[in-house]
Amino acid sequence: MFRYLPIRSVNGREILDSRGNPTVEVEVTVGEGILGVDCFTGRALVPSGASTGKYEAAELRDHETRYHGLGVQKAVENVNTVLSEAVLGENALDQSHIDRLLLEADGTVNKEHLGANGILGISLAAARAAAEALHIPLYQYLGGCKATRLPVPMMNILNGGRHADNTVDLQEFMIMPTGAGCFREGLRMCAETYHTLKKILKSRGLSTAVGDEGGFAPDLKDAREVLSLIMEAIEQTGLEPGREIVIAIDAASSELYLEKEQLYYFPGESHQTNQKILRNTEDMIQYYQELISQFPIVSIEDGLCETDFEGWKHMTDRLGNRVQLVGDDLFVTNVNRLSRGISMGVGNAILIKVNQIGTLSEAMDAVEMAQKAGYRAVVSHRSGETEDAFIADLAVAMGAGQIKTGAPCRSERNAKYNQLLRIEERLGESGVYQSPFETEIY
Repeated sequence: MFRYLPIRSVNGREILDSRGNPTVEVEVTVGEGILGVDCFTGRALVPSGASTGKYEAAELRDHETRYHGLGVQKAVENVNTVLSEAVLGENALDQSHIDRLLLEADGTVNKEHLGANGILGISLAAARAAAEALHIPLYQYLGGCKATRLPVPMMNILNGGRHADNTVDLQEFMIMPTGAGCFREGLRMCAETYHTLKKILKSRGLSTAVGDEGGFAPDLKDAREVLSLIMEAIEQTGLEPGREIVIAIDAASSELYLEKEQLYYFPGESHQTNQKILRNTEDMIQYYQELISQFPIVSIEDGLCETDFEGWKHMTDRLGNRVQLVGDDLFVTNVNRLSRGISMGVGNAILIKVNQIGTLSEAMDAVEMAQKAGYRAVVSHRSGETEDAFIADLAVAMGAGQIKTGAPCRSERNAKYNQLLRIEERLGESGVYQSPFETEIY
């Protein structure tokens, strides 16, 4: 490296996430002078998921009485001792080296020894501190001078599954403003549709309470009823479904899967119809085919469970030329699982969650592998989020073209949208906003 920017201090603390549960915050200070003089500090707040894949990096929790066992004091202690010692004095400008030292300090494949939450906090904070020291935006530090692509938002407007206490079985129903001319316009289109949906729900006596990610969470019969309401909201907003606004779904099917029976159980739909609704792999694929034929759906995430690579292969062969098939629990931002999927021709996109893998370098490696293989990448938040907008910069840095970060009604979600508005303003005419899909699909 031509410049050496030593890490001078690392400080972790326990804070609260958007669900009121503890999580880790880390501050990393870097600088070449005396501590406090010509030094720069980066701060990172670590998110946490509710619907988590079994192959995700391990989150370290205290499992004591405080916070109902969800405290992270052990992870914070690791940040302030063994993990801090591993990187103090090291060059913050060498992100791969910093992350490698953190992984070596943990010494386990899944980061269960010291905790992925503490490791990630240092990894992200070091990158932000380096960007601050160089006086350049975080997206430019991570992505270089070609980091100019603004992502199309996948805005969650109706929640179900593990993200809401309602009868909707599929976890997320999202809208994407693919027909917008810029990010700012796309955000407006989505926010207006969101508020129109609220008016429709209220007029029909349905709940307008929201789930973990800010989407509305009414009791509805099934996915078709959800999608019909969303179509109505798009049209009442004065937008054209399939041309200006399209729909994406996160089925989170691993949460529905009964491993012993090898079937998918739909509890909400069963309750609404007074009969037990079970679907096998073929039924699930046929179910998606029917939805795609009726509604302008361009993306389905986790359509089948995280262990069923063969089923995913069958689904990809059937649906992959019509919609984006995103692996979240299937790939867990892990290059080894992604490599297996690529070699089998499974899926055609990966969801990127930095806390799913545990270091910034590993997350960026997964994006690069996906893009080289012709797979799309979708940068994503978690249901337990914070006000940290790091993923907004990451999406631009990697040219991902798509971002999931929730509904426009909660500050931890809007923090990412607002940061993207700032980035778009800073990029000016250099900024690029482009749909990853065909302009008109319906």
